[in-house]
Amino acid sequence: MTWEIVVGIETHAQLQTKSKIFSGASTAFGAAPNTQASAVDIALPGVLPVLNGRAVELAVRFGLAVGADISRRSVFARKNYFYPDLPKGYQISQYEIPVVQGGSVKIALADGEKTIRLTRAHLEEDAGKSLHEDFHGMSGIDLNRAGTPLLEIVSEPDLRGAKEAVAYARTLHSLVRWIGICDGNMQEGSFRCDANVSVRKAGSQALGTRCEIKNLNSFRFMEQAIEFEARRQVELIEDGGTVTQETRLYDPDKNETRPMRSKEDAQDYRYFPDPDLLPLVISEKDIERIRNAMPELPAAKQGKFVAAGVAPAQASQFVTSIELTDYAMAAIAGADKGTTQTVTNLIVGQLSAKLNDSNTDIGASRVSAAQLRGLAERMNDGTLSGKMAKEVFDAMWAGEGSADEVIGKRGLKQISDSGAVEKIVDEALAANAKLVEDYRAGREKAFNALVGQVMKRSQGKANPAQVNEILRRKLKA
Repeated sequence: MTWEIVVGIETHAQLQTKSKIFSGASTAFGAAPNTQASAVDIALPGVLPVLNGRAVELAVRFGLAVGADISRRSVFARKNYFYPDLPKGYQISQYEIPVVQGGSVKIALADGEKTIRLTRAHLEEDAGKSLHEDFHGMSGIDLNRAGTPLLEIVSEPDLRGAKEAVAYARTLHSLVRWIGICDGNMQEGSFRCDANVSVRKAGSQALGTRCEIKNLNSFRFMEQAIEFEARRQVELIEDGGTVTQETRLYDPDKNETRPMRSKEDAQDYRYFPDPDLLPLVISEKDIERIRNAMPELPAAKQGKFVAAGVAPAQASQFVTSIELTDYAMAAIAGADKGTTQTVTNLIVGQLSAKLNDSNTDIGASRVSAAQLRGLAERMNDGTLSGKMAKEVFDAMWAGEGSADEVIGKRGLKQISDSGAVEKIVDEALAANAKLVEDYRAGREKAFNALVGQVMKRSQGKANPAQVNEILRRKLKA
């Protein structure tokens, strides 16, 4: 029997504000426990929340980026539950009328693009954090995160399987960083995903019972958790059991999910409008102001790359982060289409490899965009062979200057004069009569050996294309 995996993702993106959503306490990461929790955050009697206007602007910015409806009037609600790290006994969130409704995100898959619908995105405050590792037989509570502004982004159950879910999460991660609303730091908890996973028989339209996997803080763990949970549910059903709706945690050490608590429905939280907060009203003027301050979105940038001569698949890679986009745009600025393609190959090839090996971000690349374009120009005008270009790139990475400076210092100019190359070929043929005889007897490998002899005589500087053309011409004579 064939099963289909159905996934919906709830993402908590921490908004990039200096202070919390309802208080003036700092949101800076890494402070000593409970040093950034104000009277509002810890719910002392008589305190009142005051909405952070910057958080609203960032939420609207997201809504505009995904083509959603911006609610001109939205309402904050109290989500009631009891947990040690929730000082008030409720979380201020949005329920019936969120600030962002609808919208969609396009994801790139092996067989093309897919549009993932969004249900909503709403503002809410984060809870504190329970600490278990440093206490024997007890738990500690750090309320520094309490009140940190979050945008919870909820997708429709349009994702089919773990790979689609990861593609969506990566795309969303890139988007929130691109538009400047979230730093995307998963290790610090700035971008957290919960996956709602269910299975159903292939062809069925009815959704199965879902289980929510909480706080997946890496894309690799997300893929592993969804795959395990789907297998668990399929095996349970095939053995005659039923899936229970519940919240589960993923243990990466054991590569398994385990129950955390029964999954609550909305009525269990007893939502009601927060009496301390007026409805949030956003004017058309505010929306237009925010729209005009938006950066150009990835799709538009991708179109510009393609128009400049970058292949669509590579253009898609270039818009995965705004830093990479800026670098690539600077590297191809003013270049002809041939140089643009060479620059593209260098970015996705040698530069990416160096960045990965040295754990360096593109913004801190030791080879500037202008230097990379200079290298591409020397490859395209025949000054450098592919092998020489690699040597020059490594020297540039080591800080030896531009491509022209490295070429001058190391004497790496390729020999492209046809007369000079022909002379070297003649010398190689005269010195390797046995290889010539073998080639003419039908041994094709002898040709490669002759090419090697020519390159050796030229100290690797002869133009490989010319060497091949002249050798074949002379061997036929």
